[in-house]
Amino acid sequence: MRGLSGWVSNDESGVVLEAEGAPETVAAFLAALREPPALARVDAIAATALPVLGPGPFEVRISDATGRRTARVPADTATCPACLAELRDPADRRHGYAFTNCTQCGPRYTIVTSVPYDRARTTMAGFPLCDACRAEYTDPANRRFHAEPVCCPTCGPQLRLVDRAGAPLPGDPVAATAALLRAGAVVAVKGLGGYHLAVDAAAEPAVAALRSRKHREDRPFALMVPDAPAAEALCEIGPEELALLTSAPRPIVLLTRRADATVAPSVAPRAATLGLMLPYTPLHALLLAAFGGPLVLTSGNASDEPIAFDDGDALDRLPGIADAFLQHDRPIRTRVDDSVVRIVRGRPLPVRRSRGYVPDPVALPLEAPEPILACGAALKNTFCLARGRQAVLSHHIGDLANWTTLAAYTDGIAHLQTLLDVDPAVVAHDLHPEYPSTRYALDRPGAELIAVQHHHAHIASCLADNGVDTRVIGIAFDGLGLGPDGTAWGGEVLLADLAGYVRAAHLAAVPMPGGDAATRQPWRMAAAHLEAAYGGAVPAGLAVAGRQGPRWEQVLSAARAGVNAPPTSSAGRLFDAVAALIGVRDVVTYEGQAAIELEQLADPTERGGYPLPIGAGTPALLDAGALVRAVVEDLRRGTPAPVIAARFHTALADAVLAICDRLRAAHGLATVALSGGVFQNALLLCRCLDRLEGAGFTVLTHRQVPPNDGGLSLGQAAVAAAVLRDRR
Repeated sequence: MRGLSGWVSNDESGVVLEAEGAPETVAAFLAALREPPALARVDAIAATALPVLGPGPFEVRISDATGRRTARVPADTATCPACLAELRDPADRRHGYAFTNCTQCGPRYTIVTSVPYDRARTTMAGFPLCDACRAEYTDPANRRFHAEPVCCPTCGPQLRLVDRAGAPLPGDPVAATAALLRAGAVVAVKGLGGYHLAVDAAAEPAVAALRSRKHREDRPFALMVPDAPAAEALCEIGPEELALLTSAPRPIVLLTRRADATVAPSVAPRAATLGLMLPYTPLHALLLAAFGGPLVLTSGNASDEPIAFDDGDALDRLPGIADAFLQHDRPIRTRVDDSVVRIVRGRPLPVRRSRGYVPDPVALPLEAPEPILACGAALKNTFCLARGRQAVLSHHIGDLANWTTLAAYTDGIAHLQTLLDVDPAVVAHDLHPEYPSTRYALDRPGAELIAVQHHHAHIASCLADNGVDTRVIGIAFDGLGLGPDGTAWGGEVLLADLAGYVRAAHLAAVPMPGGDAATRQPWRMAAAHLEAAYGGAVPAGLAVAGRQGPRWEQVLSAARAGVNAPPTSSAGRLFDAVAALIGVRDVVTYEGQAAIELEQLADPTERGGYPLPIGAGTPALLDAGALVRAVVEDLRRGTPAPVIAARFHTALADAVLAICDRLRAAHGLATVALSGGVFQNALLLCRCLDRLEGAGFTVLTHRQVPPNDGGLSLGQAAVAAAVLRDRR
């Protein structure tokens, strides 16, 4: 190796090697280490002079697993071009083999059982290497040199196609699966981190059947397409979107759909976007090639359940949905959903951070004095383990609404603690006492607990995401989060750093009629905002009231009496109210649906806005009453709904600029952090960025973790680290 002798080995901290040779050769070798291969990441190199031993071989030694584990676990990576070429080459011994991989690609996190990352500590331990694979594995000149999941048809995992009862079906599994899909069947396909449910994306009866069986009424399905040209036939794709689609993590990318996109109507009802991904495993590449067109590839679960990843569990839970199961015998250690990303102003904005990105750490802007577990939220849950300056977020867990998901959550925490060799003495959690994640934190024995307010955690997440530890103006717009006053916050302007915050302004609170029912029925929020805007004299003849019949007055009466109508300052619920007012949607079937459809409805050419006055008090109130009255006036004038939707977005962006200008003048702050699930809205985000940057503000947005609750655990960890630091 470059004329050097010595050895190299993995241990729990990383890579350890001794290299001996001429001084100039050793120096060149050290320089080369700073330019690692594509998937390698070098944070630091520490070199120590050692006594000369004399010439000898350079060898790879067995990993040392005796010390404290600090080495990273690699993320799963999409199949590389070299492996794809072998897959398609009839002369190659891995031709058509669904588990081809090398050092540049393949399963990692989903198969790791412990560290150091060696084959014996993965679910590939049950597949002994054949002579040919072992020769590759031990050859430093081979690209499979110490590729831990290396295998071939002789020694590796195998595919099988079975019916709902688990009985084998005849024929080549991939070809037979493609035939079933062409015939309109729903097939459960075992992938990298769990099962997907697949159907022909162009066949409306098949997609409608999947939607009905899965109990998923409206939420768009993701599509897998064979290649980039197939993606461009369905969606508008710029260079940034193409780079993201073809990147090693291979996320689902949210793209503007073409008017002539040939997909079944039930794929994405009423949606202006499609979520596309390219094949990221050899099995996907084979299946898409055999099928010849786009497939719906959605998570293998019923609504609100975690994805199935164990074969027995899949056969127990999915036979009412899937007609057949394409399985393999490589066990999955950790179930991992697909990641979801969109491009906003040329940069990726994560919506869900999971496969391909996890467990890559996020660098904290300060050092955690003690190891920290941050438990996350109740919806879109992730958890986070922080040690030193590294924060490792979990894969997407989801909504902690049932026992199965909560079991996946607790197992995920235990597994990541094992991989990182961390037993945190400090546990950060949300203020809400009824969040399952909070209850988990409170039940951990012997832990010091640090409660973090929901919206402070959002702003801290944005700060940590950008490596910033300073005071900023934080705009936290989301659905709901408990405030220290016991009310439901969600339209917040904070003066915040990692250690603390002051509530500088917020949307004026209105009742949330029916409590949680209002999150599922936006018309209730329309009633509440109309009541607040008109002081009890709600105008007659509004279509939203007419659609509800007698329920309208019943809900208003209950809200006036304060019966099951907790106050909320939520920006998300204001979106719901406007969506219902202009006829977008009275009832939602998934979180954020009304707001998403309101964004997609908005006329991008409309530049007008509505008033959203800001009071003089502290905290200042952003009174949406004038905005709601202006919406009603436009409705009565017959203004098109797309124009109203656009003006609503502009009103919020103008108000954000106005309150930031006021706070800059009062406090000298010129940096703004935008966080919370509402800032997944690209239209609002761009209009805020245009105004704030045009006025000279530095604006921080999310880059590595989502602005929604999927990034909340990072903020909790950063706040806890700051609290611990300031105690010293």
